[in-house]
Amino acid sequence: MRTNDGNGTLDVSDAIFAVDYKPALIHQVVTAYLAGARAGTKAQRNRSRVQGGGSKPYRQKGTGRARAGTSRSPLWRSGGVTFAAEPKAWDQKVNRKMYRGALRSILSELVRTDRLIVLPSLELEAAKTKLLAMRLEQLGLKDALIVVAGFDDAAFLAARNIPGVDVVTAAQADPVSLVAFKHVVMTEAALRALENRLK
Repeated sequence: MRTNDGNGTLDVSDAIFAVDYKPALIHQVVTAYLAGARAGTKAQRNRSRVQGGGSKPYRQKGTGRARAGTSRSPLWRSGGVTFAAEPKAWDQKVNRKMYRGALRSILSELVRTDRLIVLPSLELEAAKTKLLAMRLEQLGLKDALIVVAGFDDAAFLAARNIPGVDVVTAAQADPVSLVAFKHVVMTEAALRALENRLK
């Protein structure tokens, strides 16, 4: 893999950056990842959970009204919900082998489509949005995910006010973030950290 500065090439593992593209696996992992973020806490009360309504509101016959057994019927105002929503866990099981396989497939596709840009480092003189914007402009990028090896306070602060740009560490990189951006900018240290993570 050639670095962006053109000064040399990087030797990377073919088992991570040169595997087959598996869209079905990526879709399954991304869907499971997004499903796991759902709260699943929506809840409504059915007629048995609405307080009151223990006695028959009026006698069965002779009133001229439709017969009713409880004032908490779904047909009544302040009654229960007919098909009440229940708390639900949306989690989908994805084992470690599938998760890592999806990451390898995504990284390999980024390399094949020239959407992965590797920089020797991402050193900003200060936590200034203008400095990071100028750096991205030099690379010809407007929409990019920046992956750094460890927490970089200057990079995180500088990227906050740039639309379409986000910064994550190599440990935080996940399938959703990698497929959400058109380009991925990665430092050499972050690339090596990802290699170690996916061995």
